[in-house]
Amino acid sequence: MDFMKSIGVAASGLKAQAGRMRVIAENIANADSVADRPGVAPYRRKIVTFDRHMDRELDAQVVTPGRVVRDTQPFRSRFEPGHPAADAKGEVQLPNVNTTIEMMDMREAQRSYEASLNVITATRRMLQRTIDLLRA
Repeated sequence: MDFMKSIGVAASGLKAQAGRMRVIAENIANADSVADRPGVAPYRRKIVTFDRHMDRELDAQVVTPGRVVRDTQPFRSRFEPGHPAADAKGEVQLPNVNTTIEMMDMREAQRSYEASLNVITATRRMLQRTIDLLRA
Protein backbone atom coordinates (compact mmCIF):
# COMPACT_ATOMS: atom_id res chain seq x y z
CA MET A 1 0.00 0.00 0.00
CA ASP A 2 1.33 3.42 -0.91
CA PHE A 3 0.83 5.67 2.10
CA MET A 4 1.66 8.91 0.31
CA LYS A 5 -0.81 8.16 -2.48
CA SER A 6 -3.53 7.54 0.09
CA ILE A 7 -2.79 10.80 1.90
CA GLY A 8 -2.57 12.73 -1.38
CA VAL A 9 -5.93 11.49 -2.63
CA ALA A 10 -7.60 12.22 0.72
CA ALA A 11 -6.01 15.68 0.83
CA SER A 12 -7.48 16.48 -2.57
CA GLY A 13 -10.89 15.51 -1.17
CA LEU A 14 -10.34 17.83 1.81
CA LYS A 15 -9.52 20.73 -0.48
CA ALA A 16 -12.50 20.08 -2.75
CA GLN A 17 -14.99 19.85 0.11
CA ALA A 18 -13.55 22.94 1.82
CA GLY A 19 -14.16 24.88 -1.41
CA ARG A 20 -17.68 23.49 -1.59
CA MET A 21 -18.38 24.56 2.01
CA ARG A 22 -17.19 28.10 1.22
CA VAL A 23 -19.65 28.39 -1.67
CA ILE A 24 -22.48 26.94 0.42
CA ALA A 25 -21.71 29.47 3.17
CA GLU A 26 -21.89 32.25 0.58
CA ASN A 27 -25.28 30.95 -0.56
CA ILE A 28 -26.60 30.91 3.01
CA ALA A 29 -25.24 34.41 3.67
CA ASN A 30 -27.08 35.75 0.62
CA ALA A 31 -30.34 33.83 1.10
CA ASP A 32 -32.22 37.01 2.03
CA SER A 33 -30.42 39.43 -0.29
CA VAL A 34 -32.68 41.37 -2.62
CA ALA A 35 -31.96 43.91 -5.31
CA ASP A 36 -32.10 47.59 -4.47
CA ARG A 37 -34.24 48.54 -7.48
CA PRO A 38 -36.76 46.88 -9.83
CA GLY A 39 -35.46 44.94 -12.80
CA VAL A 40 -32.20 43.92 -11.09
CA ALA A 41 -31.86 40.21 -10.38
CA PRO A 42 -31.17 39.15 -6.80
CA TYR A 43 -28.39 36.81 -5.77
CA ARG A 44 -28.41 33.55 -7.71
CA ARG A 45 -27.44 30.33 -5.93
CA LYS A 46 -24.04 28.88 -6.81
CA ILE A 47 -23.24 25.20 -7.18
CA VAL A 48 -19.73 23.72 -7.08
CA THR A 49 -18.81 21.08 -9.62
CA PHE A 50 -15.96 18.65 -9.22
CA ASP A 51 -13.37 17.49 -11.71
CA ARG A 52 -11.00 14.59 -11.49
CA HIS A 53 -7.63 14.33 -13.05
CA MET A 54 -4.58 12.17 -12.96
CA ASP A 55 -1.92 13.48 -10.59
CA ARG A 56 1.27 12.26 -12.23
CA GLU A 57 3.33 12.84 -9.11
CA LEU A 58 1.04 10.60 -7.04
CA ASP A 59 0.13 8.34 -9.96
CA ALA A 60 -3.49 8.48 -8.82
CA GLN A 61 -6.82 10.06 -9.70
CA VAL A 62 -7.55 13.11 -7.53
CA VAL A 63 -10.56 15.36 -7.22
CA THR A 64 -10.41 19.11 -7.67
CA PRO A 65 -13.06 21.79 -7.41
CA GLY A 66 -14.40 22.49 -10.88
CA ARG A 67 -16.39 25.40 -12.17
CA VAL A 68 -18.84 27.19 -9.94
CA VAL A 69 -22.10 27.33 -11.88
CA ARG A 70 -25.21 29.38 -11.27
CA ASP A 71 -28.41 27.53 -10.38
CA THR A 72 -31.03 28.00 -13.10
CA GLN A 73 -34.00 27.52 -10.78
CA PRO A 74 -36.40 30.47 -10.89
CA PHE A 75 -36.26 33.18 -8.27
CA ARG A 76 -38.79 33.21 -5.46
CA SER A 77 -41.05 36.23 -5.16
CA ARG A 78 -42.89 37.97 -2.38
CA PHE A 79 -45.69 40.53 -2.53
CA GLU A 80 -44.28 43.66 -0.93
CA PRO A 81 -45.45 46.76 -2.83
CA GLY A 82 -43.59 49.27 -0.63
CA HIS A 83 -40.17 47.72 -1.23
CA PRO A 84 -37.72 49.68 -3.45
CA ALA A 85 -37.15 46.60 -5.63
CA ALA A 86 -40.86 45.87 -6.15
CA ASP A 87 -42.05 45.66 -9.75
CA ALA A 88 -45.29 47.14 -11.10
CA LYS A 89 -47.28 44.27 -9.55
CA GLY A 90 -45.69 44.82 -6.13
CA GLU A 91 -43.62 41.62 -6.37
CA VAL A 92 -40.04 41.53 -5.08
CA GLN A 93 -37.73 38.88 -6.49
CA LEU A 94 -35.87 36.88 -3.85
CA PRO A 95 -32.78 34.68 -4.29
CA ASN A 96 -33.33 31.10 -5.41
CA VAL A 97 -31.57 29.87 -2.26
CA ASN A 98 -33.37 27.39 -0.04
CA THR A 99 -31.58 27.40 3.31
CA THR A 100 -32.83 23.91 4.17
CA ILE A 101 -31.20 22.49 1.03
CA GLU A 102 -28.05 24.51 1.71
CA MET A 103 -27.82 23.15 5.25
CA MET A 104 -28.24 19.60 3.93
CA ASP A 105 -25.52 20.23 1.33
CA MET A 106 -23.29 21.70 4.03
CA ARG A 107 -23.79 18.63 6.20
CA GLU A 108 -22.97 16.35 3.26
CA ALA A 109 -19.81 18.33 2.47
CA GLN A 110 -18.85 18.26 6.15
CA ARG A 111 -19.27 14.48 6.29
CA SER A 112 -17.17 14.03 3.16
CA TYR A 113 -14.51 16.30 4.65
CA GLU A 114 -14.51 14.26 7.86
CA ALA A 115 -14.23 11.00 5.87
CA SER A 116 -11.15 12.30 4.05
CA LEU A 117 -9.68 13.48 7.32
CA ASN A 118 -10.25 10.00 8.80
CA VAL A 119 -8.41 8.44 5.86
CA ILE A 120 -5.43 10.69 6.53
CA THR A 121 -5.52 9.90 10.26
CA ALA A 122 -5.74 6.15 9.66
CA THR A 123 -2.93 6.29 7.11
CA ARG A 124 -0.71 8.20 9.53
CA ARG A 125 -1.40 5.59 12.22
CA MET A 126 -0.50 2.75 9.85
CA LEU A 127 2.66 4.56 8.84
CA GLN A 128 3.61 5.09 12.49
CA ARG A 129 2.95 1.44 13.30
CA THR A 130 5.11 0.39 10.36
CA ILE A 131 7.95 2.58 11.61
CA ASP A 132 7.52 1.18 15.12
CA LEU A 133 7.74 -2.39 13.77
CA LEU A 134 10.89 -1.58 11.82
CA ARG A 135 12.52 -0.13 14.94
CA ALA A 136 11.78 -3.21 17.04
